[in-house]
Amino acid sequence: MPDYHREQDTNALWIKDGLPVSLSVVSFIKRWLFPALTATVIFILIIVLGVSNTKTSNRLSSVEKSVSNFSDVIKSLNTSLQQAQERAKEVERIRFAVENNKDQLNSVSEALKQLSVVDYLSRSVASLKCSLERIVNNGSGIAACCPPHWDQFDYNCYYFSTVSLSWNESRLWCEKKEAHLLILHSDKAWDFVTRHAASRWFWVGLSDWRTGRWEWINRTPYTIEHRRWMPGQPDNWFGHGLGPGGEDCAHMHNDGRLNDQYCSTKMRFVCQKHSTRG
Repeated sequence: MPDYHREQDTNALWIKDGLPVSLSVVSFIKRWLFPALTATVIFILIIVLGVSNTKTSNRLSSVEKSVSNFSDVIKSLNTSLQQAQERAKEVERIRFAVENNKDQLNSVSEALKQLSVVDYLSRSVASLKCSLERIVNNGSGIAACCPPHWDQFDYNCYYFSTVSLSWNESRLWCEKKEAHLLILHSDKAWDFVTRHAASRWFWVGLSDWRTGRWEWINRTPYTIEHRRWMPGQPDNWFGHGLGPGGEDCAHMHNDGRLNDQYCSTKMRFVCQKHSTRG
């Protein structure tokens, strides 16, 4: 047989024998590989969707928290707004009250001005009355004149305060009235002041704060008379608890005797000045 025919026969046999192998591979792919790939893809998709859902769920949870926090902020702002509105109403009420008080204060101020005028006129009338009486009586029988609310004794006028001040404040108050804190040199004047003190304590013009020695407010020396002082006084006590220092100012007890006291203590006082002669 010629070589050509042999070669054709050989090729035909190769094709005939090789055909079942190709069909087996295709069948394997269809039966196993394709489903496996499909399952793998589906599994990957499931994982991706699961991860995506997890992220979405976390985001939703974060959004819910943000919304919840935002709601709390809104509630807090609403509460603050209500409080601000209440405060605004309170401010308005206070403003209204201040306006009313302002009107009342203006009325009081006007009344005080009128009282000041009345007081000035009273003093002027008293002075004129004193002068007229002196003229009518040719200067006889009229010893002196004192301002309204001042008590006259001999040639002095005495003012017994109704307010309580420290010793130094009392001194300044008297000086504004062209007077000074009480100075006593005679038993008669001492008895007069004791009777008019009305069982109260009063500052007098006696102290030792300036030099350490007791002296009257006009700086005349004072010699201690123990009969004029409470028992054991003056003692310059430091245990009063009212501040630094001892007791350097004198006041009169309700029985007329003296006691040393802390100068910043508030109490009534007696002012004294010479009477006016017409």
